[in-house]
Amino acid sequence: MPPKADPTPIEAFLARLAHITRKSPLIEGLVFWGDADGWAASPSEALESEEVVFYAEGLLIDGFHMDWSLIEDAEGLTQDLLLCFWQEGDAPPPPPTGWKVLEQGRWTAVPGTGSMP
Repeated sequence: MPPKADPTPIEAFLARLAHITRKSPLIEGLVFWGDADGWAASPSEALESEEVVFYAEGLLIDGFHMDWSLIEDAEGLTQDLLLCFWQEGDAPPPPPTGWKVLEQGRWTAVPGTGSMP
């Protein structure tokens, strides 16, 4: 059997998200888009846990930046993944007041390459 190939930089970055979504199959990925005009106040869509990594991988390959946060409400009852994507403009704002960030990560793409600097 040939040796297992090392993960690509994108696969390595998404490994933690893959772990979170396997561990918590009911968690949703709330997708936010940013551009030169700013960030939408509401998510454009909610992904099921098994869609999160596939969705993100395609966008990272296409040269998008990504910021993700595993957040929990003040009562500790609800967890969601905030998935923020952009190519131009500023990084996303912090999560809404009252939500605690449990984990987070950021991918900064090199324009036209789909990889980190």
